[in-house]
Amino acid sequence: MTQVFKEDGVVVPVTRVQAGPCVVTQVKTKEKEGVDAVQVGFGTQKTFRLTNPLKGHLKDIKMEDNANLTARHLHDFRSDNELKRGDVFGVDIFEVGEKVEVTGTSKGKGFQGVVKRHGFHGSPASHGHKDQLRMPGSIGATDAARVFKGTRMGGHTGDEQVTVKNLEVVEIDEKNNEILIKGALPGARNGLVYICTGEGKIEIKVEEPKVEEKVETPVEEVVEESQAKEVEVKKEKKVEEKPDEEPKAEEKKEEAPVEEPKEEIKEETK
Repeated sequence: MTQVFKEDGVVVPVTRVQAGPCVVTQVKTKEKEGVDAVQVGFGTQKTFRLTNPLKGHLKDIKMEDNANLTARHLHDFRSDNELKRGDVFGVDIFEVGEKVEVTGTSKGKGFQGVVKRHGFHGSPASHGHKDQLRMPGSIGATDAARVFKGTRMGGHTGDEQVTVKNLEVVEIDEKNNEILIKGALPGARNGLVYICTGEGKIEIKVEEPKVEEKVETPVEEVVEESQAKEVEVKKEKKVEEKPDEEPKAEEKKEEAPVEEPKEEIKEETK
């Protein structure tokens, strides 16, 4: 556990939990398996450590984009969300301030007496109670000649499933896939817990491939540049054509005086 400070300066005790990434390894339907549920995998496991049946079950599932790693812990959750095999989700499905319930396995404490296991107060420490301080005392009537079921006695303590409800999500760290939950959670450090909400849907975010942005000039500018180039080309052509036309004009001027003597000859004949 640790603690965080809110904006108003209040200290909140929280438990830091790594809640992702999780991958959907199987989708169960009521028609085929008899229940609407999804199987979720968490953690990493090397594929060569798996048994052959699990290798076939997880052959398409890989973790951290590594074909040699697959999901380690598998658990079924009843859900009607539209999930598919291979979908990956993280802590982004939760919201700050949301109420959740956490299920885990409590710490195992071995064989314990009734004082630690059930909270018995023990016998008085006065005269006549030698070595009776933490004894269970009488277990009831003897007419039945047996011990009734549910009688509180010493025995194995802890190592059982415990669910804590109405816990608050204080902070979410999407970068490290961590979630801070107010209060204590069942189980020891590095234990496995299941975090659930009353309602809600899991939305899978699909990352679109990044497209490099190309700087393109506007269409109008391109048209203007092309028109300017055409005008320049036409001007160059006109400049090249002008010197060709001038000698033709000179040729016409030289030919004009040649026709005049012909008209004079006609007049003389008349």
